[in-house]
Amino acid sequence: MFKNLKIALSLSFLVSLASCQKSNQSDDLVVDDEVFETEEFLDHHNALNSLDYFGIYKGVLPCADCEGIQTTVELGSGNSYTKKVIYLGKDDQEVFESAGTFTWNDAGNTITLNEEEEPNQYFVGENVLFHLDLEGNKIEGDLAEKYQLNKE
Repeated sequence: MFKNLKIALSLSFLVSLASCQKSNQSDDLVVDDEVFETEEFLDHHNALNSLDYFGIYKGVLPCADCEGIQTTVELGSGNSYTKKVIYLGKDDQEVFESAGTFTWNDAGNTITLNEEEEPNQYFVGENVLFHLDLEGNKIEGDLAEKYQLNKE
């Protein structure tokens, strides 16, 4: 009888000790996507203040009279940029280089390369710049995915 009591007390002690220890399991965090779509969240989180947008972006944009426009845009500090363009498939493979400053739109998600001719706007995503049309809209259709410059 004493032996059974001793075992019972030992088991209850171990159970109470185990319940006092911090659990190593992490609870799954459930986040409602609608939170990210609220005006308050959108006003505070944008490409300008949430992304590491500095760096070099490269891609080949579609071209009406050549094989493609090899484009490199480097975004630097002080809102500076350098842009290099090569028209592929042309006899003259000249590199056209320009530089200047860029500005952000009020929403903080689109930049305008100030010293460039239109279209000169890019929507800034995570590790990608989406080249926008003349009105500043994202290009849609079959070639939409070709209008992006990927970060190196």
